[in-house]
Amino acid sequence: MKIAYFDCFAGISGDMVLGAVLDAGVDEARFRQELAKLPIEFDLQVSKVVKQGIQATDVRVIVPKEHHHRRLNDIKGLIEAADLSDAVKARSIAVFHRLAEAEGTVHGINPEEVTFHEVGAVDAIVDIVGSAIGLELLGIEEVCASPLPMGHGFVEAAHGKIPLPAPATVEILRGVPVYDAGIEGELVTPTGAAIIRTLATEFGELPQMTLQATAFGAGKTEFPFPNVLRLMIGEPCSQSDVSDRDKLQTRVAIIETSIDDMNPEFYDTVFERLFKAGALDVYLTPIYMKKNRPANLLTAICPIEKKDDVSQVILTETTTFGVRISIASRRCLERRWETVTTRFGDIRIKIGLMGDKQITASPEYEDCRKAAEAHDVPVRTVYQEALRSFTS
Repeated sequence: MKIAYFDCFAGISGDMVLGAVLDAGVDEARFRQELAKLPIEFDLQVSKVVKQGIQATDVRVIVPKEHHHRRLNDIKGLIEAADLSDAVKARSIAVFHRLAEAEGTVHGINPEEVTFHEVGAVDAIVDIVGSAIGLELLGIEEVCASPLPMGHGFVEAAHGKIPLPAPATVEILRGVPVYDAGIEGELVTPTGAAIIRTLATEFGELPQMTLQATAFGAGKTEFPFPNVLRLMIGEPCSQSDVSDRDKLQTRVAIIETSIDDMNPEFYDTVFERLFKAGALDVYLTPIYMKKNRPANLLTAICPIEKKDDVSQVILTETTTFGVRISIASRRCLERRWETVTTRFGDIRIKIGLMGDKQITASPEYEDCRKAAEAHDVPVRTVYQEALRSFTS
């Protein structure tokens, strides 16, 4: 399985994504052949540029002057009319759907009524569809990305001067880790945000993989740093490629929300359904919110692939209006089980290992509890005897 990791240290835009996938070794002739299937008129200029010592691929879409704008259904019609693969069509339309939903939320209208100005131009259609084509030609099966840097200031748009990051960009990036880059200017465009938000399955650190290629897509604006998007491509490491230390480290999603208005009796059901949805751990932390309101911070830790299921439980089973999601590394001991025989019956022992070295061992609580109830003795009595039996 091939993984693509977009390192967005200088931000991301549609032309930067397109440049990066072309720089990664896509057959340009094949790429142009696929892109030409779009029923629109344009010319594509691809060249190498150097940004503060880093060579990158620069892509420019040359289009005839247009005076009409397009709505979502117009763009969907253009994409669906092209003889492209179903996957490329689906991904491209999904990106425009996300853009329409964001613009609709910002302007208070239905997504189908949104008139695309900047993002509806031919160059954005080429950026979005071209990026989907390029990733398919590269054989990419999973897309990941770094947290996204935010610039500040203002930019001229179809509706006049708007603040940065653009309102649509902010709406698209709900749930995505971002940070203030301290730069005046637009680092993440709505098109770039929609592409990476739609295609990426996770945002965080570089995933563990065997690196095969790196590539750079050039941005157009000059900043105090190289304005390029780095694309890293690789395959998941096999067990033989991973050190004993790294085998103990996994990546997880941490999902949390602050709640100050829910009946505490409901938490029992919330916990139960979170574990059924795939949570590895769930806990509450007492906190104080605005106006000194006592509240709870609900936190769930889960495998990355379960983050959507776990988030959905929190959103549907609690009173919150949103969750925060971050990706973290978790280092755990390897585990195995042994069973010891005691006068209270068989008790399982959980053993923690680091390589071949035993680090810790503890009797399974549920086994101890059931044995203690059956023999009418304290749980700690069963626990201590099971531990003595294991160590003797």
